[in-house]
Amino acid sequence: MKLLPAFALLCWATAAAMPAQAATRTPFQARCEDSIGASLSVLTGTLNGFRIDNTVGYRSLTVMKGGGAIGRGQPGQVVLGLTRTEAHVSIRAGGRLLADPASGYECIAAQIEVKLYYPPIVIYVSRELTPHSCSYREVLAHEMRHLDTYLGYLPQAEARVRTALGRRFEGKPLYARTGQAQALLQREIDRGWMPYIKNEMARVEALQAAIDSPQEYARLGKVCAGEVQSLLRPTRNRTPS
Repeated sequence: MKLLPAFALLCWATAAAMPAQAATRTPFQARCEDSIGASLSVLTGTLNGFRIDNTVGYRSLTVMKGGGAIGRGQPGQVVLGLTRTEAHVSIRAGGRLLADPASGYECIAAQIEVKLYYPPIVIYVSRELTPHSCSYREVLAHEMRHLDTYLGYLPQAEARVRTALGRRFEGKPLYARTGQAQALLQREIDRGWMPYIKNEMARVEALQAAIDSPQEYARLGKVCAGEVQSLLRPTRNRTPS
């Protein structure tokens, strides 16, 4: 796993906050590690379903094209199907504090709650395609591959983030000057973990791009005995929908 530079620096700063120590734990470190309680990370991935929208014309879909669109990034391509969603990440961080007045330091056992979720995913199929027709079924089947990729990726991202959180925080209190531990933890979350998790969620787009291969474009252009082309030909000169 490749961590972001800011995250690596924050981890170093956290470790460096305590005075230089020998291999033996100080009494304060022993108290923190043995009595403050285990660090905790809770991570949940939420799928909120999907809906199919047949009300948008292909011209508007072409303008809207993005992740999961037939014809994405292909100049002159007509977009007949589009799968749209947006990954959301929320993080709450806190934990139990233990102070050592003699040294002027405190420690915190981080308790972090991470939520990864997609709002309801929308699958658009061009309104020019008649529901239950051959061309409609082909376009919908293509978009369902995008849907399945989103739904299948979320548990994978969750597992990777859970492992990284455990590796960082499990049994490892954060040390800081008295009154600064909570702020240090929040800074690490904001500057390190939030960008890292967003980057993990964004990796699904490479999988989506692989679905929209040139071979797939060519196949969809020939399906249903030219039904798609015959449907689009009389609509190309109409007013944009």
